[in-house]
Amino acid sequence: MGARREAADAPELFRRAVEVLRAVTPRPEVVLEETPAPQRLAPHAVALTADISAPGEEEDLATGRFVLLHDPVGHEAWAGTFRVVTYVRADLEAEMAVDPLLGSVGWAWLTEALHARRADFCAPSGTVTRVASESFGAIAAEEASAQIEIRASWTPVDDAFDAHLLAWCDLLCTTAGLPPTAPGVVTLPRRRPVTR
Repeated sequence: MGARREAADAPELFRRAVEVLRAVTPRPEVVLEETPAPQRLAPHAVALTADISAPGEEEDLATGRFVLLHDPVGHEAWAGTFRVVTYVRADLEAEMAVDPLLGSVGWAWLTEALHARRADFCAPSGTVTRVASESFGAIAAEEASAQIEIRASWTPVDDAFDAHLLAWCDLLCTTAGLPPTAPGVVTLPRRRPVTR
């Protein structure tokens, strides 16, 4: 509710951007929700989180956060008045985690998703991090695990904010290992088990 109240006092351009983001319908595997936005990064902000879960699994395949910042007077480092700031985390297979090309591949997933959605951008920056964990001592029985984290920001050069959000959702699906959907093909929602 706080995010909606703040948006009502924001400039018209930002309010329209927020409505565009709220109207986005991603793939059925992506659970997208609005969440409180950071307060200190820009005068106006809206934030969304997304999770991708496998049927019957407790752990998410991937999770992330998408934040749209707006400063009406502009920001020199952004090269514009809007900035998208994102985070994605997903589990990896152990052999992928040791691939020396993982960083550049992870970054390519992002830029390719933006290009595929025709989400024009400039001033991109970010990091791709691999995290590998191995347990010892009392928890030595736990399996080794690995994750990829992609933190990125860019400046939209148009007002197609829905394309930027959908590109980020595509990145989330790619990191989760979901197959891409072909243009024009609608994915069917997964059947959920009936809970009693």
